[in-house]
Amino acid sequence: MTKTFLLAALICAAPALGLAETVNGLRTVDEFDSIDSESDRSVALFQEMLVVIEHPRCLNCHPVDNSPRQGMDMQMHQPPVVRGDADFGAPGMRCITCHSDENVTYSTGEGSIPGHSPWQLAPISMGWIGKSAAEICAQLKDPERNGGKTLADLHEHNAEDGLVGWGWHPGEGREPAPGSQEIFGQLTQAWIDTGAACPQS
Repeated sequence: MTKTFLLAALICAAPALGLAETVNGLRTVDEFDSIDSESDRSVALFQEMLVVIEHPRCLNCHPVDNSPRQGMDMQMHQPPVVRGDADFGAPGMRCITCHSDENVTYSTGEGSIPGHSPWQLAPISMGWIGKSAAEICAQLKDPERNGGKTLADLHEHNAEDGLVGWGWHPGEGREPAPGSQEIFGQLTQAWIDTGAACPQS
């Protein structure tokens, strides 16, 4: 039996054997089981959550200023738009002016206009672009900045919210966020269960 065959057999058997795996660039919760210290494991889980949080699919709508970004290079939104008083855009140029309830593929089949209801920026208090891991972690845990969410609410938001889920179904021509919303939700819950510890920097 060749090494290649053995490796292939192990990969195929991994789910049945309960072995850890990485899905679309995101590690699953069981990959952290070997970390003995609960606080260290919690920090490691949060660092893995950052693989999603710091992906352009998320950061583009979590600016620290009043302008959304777009694309993998996070360029300024074109046409130029601003967040407005309620994060839905300025009067006369609301987000829904161009973004409908679902992704709309161009007639050429190359590219699309993203869509979801609602379509809006995250509150500026939850701006992440340029923030450190420690700063983002503190924001997520702070009810005064996260919209009054408890840790349980935060898990529900990450695991079930449709706008968060859009990051894995962003439409033609866009790279989805790593992993899946299900795995992201599992990582969030595991992070909470281990004390919701934050990185030091």
